[in-house]
Amino acid sequence: MRAWGERIRRADPRWQDLGLTLLVQVATTIPFVVPRDPQDSPATWTAYLLMTLGNVPLVWRRQAPVAAIFGMVAAGSLYTLALDGPGQPLPYAPLVGVYTMALLCPARVRVAMGVTLTGLIFASVALNTGTAKELLFALFVFAAAYALGRLQYTRQAYTVAVEARAAELERANRIEAEQAAARERARIAREMHDILSHAVSIMIVQAEAGPVAVRRAPERAEAAFDAIAETGRDAMAQLRTMLGVLRTDRAQEVAPRSPQPGIAELPLLLERVRGSGPQVSYERTGAVRVLPAALEATVHRVVQEALTNAVKHSGASNVSVRLEYGPGALTVTVTDDGQGPGTGSGTGPGAVPGSGAGGPSGGHGLIGIRERAAAHGGTAEFGPGPGGLGFSVRVVLVTSPLEVGR
Repeated sequence: MRAWGERIRRADPRWQDLGLTLLVQVATTIPFVVPRDPQDSPATWTAYLLMTLGNVPLVWRRQAPVAAIFGMVAAGSLYTLALDGPGQPLPYAPLVGVYTMALLCPARVRVAMGVTLTGLIFASVALNTGTAKELLFALFVFAAAYALGRLQYTRQAYTVAVEARAAELERANRIEAEQAAARERARIAREMHDILSHAVSIMIVQAEAGPVAVRRAPERAEAAFDAIAETGRDAMAQLRTMLGVLRTDRAQEVAPRSPQPGIAELPLLLERVRGSGPQVSYERTGAVRVLPAALEATVHRVVQEALTNAVKHSGASNVSVRLEYGPGALTVTVTDDGQGPGTGSGTGPGAVPGSGAGGPSGGHGLIGIRERAAAHGGTAEFGPGPGGLGFSVRVVLVTSPLEVGR
């Protein structure tokens, strides 16, 4: 039965109205075919055809509900006044018409039709029995048909609102998923840039120094080649950690789950950079404490990118890395004594190392630093070092979750 009901609801409205008209026709035919008292009004074909004519407007009840009601009333009045055929227990067609009018028509039309139909009910009862019982019954059944129509209107409006809300939530979820995927792609791009840019820069510097060291100091050449190998292995390990979770072709291969490097790994990073030539100093001040893993990973990447720019673009011989632990923030400052802004790979006045369009970095490293700082509610500043010499990267990261976004 439920399947049949669902099939009827999904059918074309014209077929629904035609079926409803046939159903009303069957109901109004019953008084014509059941045994009748000889003293009752005769069941003639003329009366049956006129009664059928009063049911036909139901076919157009959706397209013209008001006209359909007047057509039913006109046919019913002619049936009662001219022929006086077999009576009906209920005015089926007019009740369906009132239900449809209450469902589809605006308030102005409903009020006008309500006044009109009430007057017609009083006139019809006066011409029939004139009793209060018939009047109250007629008013009750037509009021019930009207109330059912309004209830169905409310139900349909609620269903439409729920479906619209569900569609809106689906769109919002889809947009949120797309934005999350875009953010994840940007994060992976930043990570890959930081890892590869740092590793390749160190390897290039070591490789360029290798031939000279082979001729002048073979022991230094061996150390340079060891540094190249160690840098490459570390970069590969970090890439496997970052990208391993994206592999779905081999379920049996478990991606490495080692944490990203943090502040504790900075000394190893600085040691590799020292092997490339510049002297790197490292200092931590303030209330040194353990920070969230995500924040420590950001500190590591910021220092890594700043050191990469110092080695790759500025030709610095001395680099200073300083972490200042404040009550609610951590300040990371990386300063070098290299060429400074305007003399690096940038092309215009005030260009910063790695920010020129023609430079190897293309500016993505400094952009990445700024994005990482913003993700933790902080800021990033780039410019000349002390006395206008060299280059300085200063990043402030909020360490208290309550302060983020203020």
